[in-house]
Amino acid sequence: MKKLLVTGAAAIAAAGAGVLVATPAEAASPVQIYRVYYNSPGSDTGSNKSLNAEWVQLFNTSRSSKNLKGVKLRDKTGYTFTFGSFTLKGRKSVYVHTGGGSSTATHRYWGKKWYVWNNTGDTAYLLYASGRVADKCSWGRTGSSKYC
Repeated sequence: MKKLLVTGAAAIAAAGAGVLVATPAEAASPVQIYRVYYNSPGSDTGSNKSLNAEWVQLFNTSRSSKNLKGVKLRDKTGYTFTFGSFTLKGRKSVYVHTGGGSSTATHRYWGKKWYVWNNTGDTAYLLYASGRVADKCSWGRTGSSKYC
């Protein structure tokens, strides 16, 4: 599991009102993929309840809020969720669910009608609005979730 504290040279510079902006190439993003629940419990029926049991948890490691407008969450195939106007508070998480629902400060909904994350292995990418990779998390054929 990644360390949740980012300090020193690995810190990120926040531009303006907390928009995600990377500094040196080795710097870690303050918003990271913390966990992916890629294999929802039970049979893959495609029900909204089952789709929403498939999710990605993002965590803001910094103490300050980060504006995620234009930030993308993508799988290997290219399915992409793009954040609209959304700010993630410092030291807080947001869950991006595959199915539909009413978005809140802690839960966002992709609105897909079928599963995104492959149970047999996949990679979740967190991309800055520029398209550059902020973080990624990969898994194989075993288990139901992965701490990144």
